[in-house]
Amino acid sequence: MSDPLSASLAATLQSARVDQNLSANALAELSGVSRAMIGKIERGEAQPTAVLLGRLSAALGMTLSELIARAEHGDRRLVRAADQPTWTDPDTGYVRRAVSPSLGGPLELVEVVLPAGAEVAFPAHTYALTHHQIWVLDGRLRFREGDVDHELDAGDCLQLGTPQPCAYVNPTGEPVRYLVALARRHA
Repeated sequence: MSDPLSASLAATLQSARVDQNLSANALAELSGVSRAMIGKIERGEAQPTAVLLGRLSAALGMTLSELIARAEHGDRRLVRAADQPTWTDPDTGYVRRAVSPSLGGPLELVEVVLPAGAEVAFPAHTYALTHHQIWVLDGRLRFREGDVDHELDAGDCLQLGTPQPCAYVNPTGEPVRYLVALARRHA
């Protein structure tokens, strides 16, 4: 592992799986991630991408933010900007910063910087547990929601509809920075 957060993510993922009495095979079935890849991630032999972590966290009944917060051992009501955990997707260079304190409140705020030309796609089940809104802070974002492309400029805010496969796409030559607000759905 290249950094302490990646090593902690591996241990946190394994712990969450074991806490739910899930075998690696069961988690593979639920997430669509191969058993071999889950093993590599848990042993620290592979650094997971945002897409893989999104699939795994959704299969474990948590958001990606919750998984990262657990890995950071966060339990504060106030988190200073300098202390907000960041994670970089090794595949796309996408940088994700957990803005919200990690006390398990009903709302999460996540700042993302998506590099020029990058795309990060997530399956529908990633969105099943939460309501999402995306607010573009700087740049231009194309958000693909099922078969519909939403073109968002700085200041635009989109509320997602029913869960379906989605992709964050930066069609420009400059990074785009946006905030994702997530609220837990009531059962």
